[in-house]
Amino acid sequence: MTLPSLFVSHGSPMHALEPGAAGVVWKSLGERLGKPEAILIASAHWETLEPTLTGSDQPETIHDFFGFPEPLYRIRYAARGAPALARRAKTLLGEAGFAAAIDEQRGLDHGAWVPLLHARPAADVPVLQISVQAARTARHHLALGAALAPLADEGVLVVGSGHMTHNLRDWMMGAQGHPIPPYAREFQSWVEARIAAQDLEALAEYRGRAPHGLRAHPSEEHFLPLFVALGAAGARWRPERLLDEILGGVLAMDAYLFHRVN
Repeated sequence: MTLPSLFVSHGSPMHALEPGAAGVVWKSLGERLGKPEAILIASAHWETLEPTLTGSDQPETIHDFFGFPEPLYRIRYAARGAPALARRAKTLLGEAGFAAAIDEQRGLDHGAWVPLLHARPAADVPVLQISVQAARTARHHLALGAALAPLADEGVLVVGSGHMTHNLRDWMMGAQGHPIPPYAREFQSWVEARIAAQDLEALAEYRGRAPHGLRAHPSEEHFLPLFVALGAAGARWRPERLLDEILGGVLAMDAYLFHRVN
């Protein structure tokens, strides 16, 4: 069975303790997709100059955040790593012209383990991460995902974990009582339409073509995982939108499955 690829907006680390609507979606995905051979996640919270994969047998749980309630720091997501899959993915990337590497020390950051805590609470599937290259383009990440597309036929679920919109300054302003601007919904709707039309060209140029593209993503690291998931979907795919939620008026939490079409 060929697996789809997946994009999730991972939200705040507090989703680990307070799952909300996103947690319900993640839990249902775990039940719906069954047990893959492994999960490969491109997380917004690991940036490198070149694509890098985790190669640890037992990746640690990284608490890459500050100022949250103490119980959050006690959580450990004890999934095994997948060193052999890391080597396989590195080979695929190399064949596609990427200078990929493996980091045998890196663990799982909250962009990976928070959604997985609800999708695979038993931590019974091997997990590895791949980094994003925030200095590179959306097209770079489409090609990165496309290089990994053969893994779907090998039982590997490729996931992009980022955010549909990610302007933390605007989120904090809203929390202080400032009016909530409508731009997040406008950007979210534009992306939904472009995904429905499978218009990868427009999506790749979102910063200039989407309404409020720069404001929705002042920096790109949280949007680039979407392009990894799109690339990993293969040449023909059908989108399924799983979540339409905006937190704090500006943080869109969209999730999408990209189903292969033969």
